[in-house]
Amino acid sequence: MLGASLLKLVKFGLAFTGTELIILLVGMLVSFLISVLVIKFLMNYIKKHDFKPFGYYRIILGIVVLAYFFLG
Repeated sequence: MLGASLLKLVKFGLAFTGTELIILLVGMLVSFLISVLVIKFLMNYIKKHDFKPFGYYRIILGIVVLAYFFLG
């Protein structure tokens, strides 16, 4: 993600005002912290639960998508 973001920044130019740079840095920091919290939550969830709900969700979604394309 960092590499892709850096490539976009270089592609669009690095001419930022001070306010834009602060907003960019705050956004990067917040997104990093939220991703760490979500990863911790998911790792704890996986330790305590199995993947059955995820499997059921994927099967049902697959049936719905196939029905949409075949009947729609």
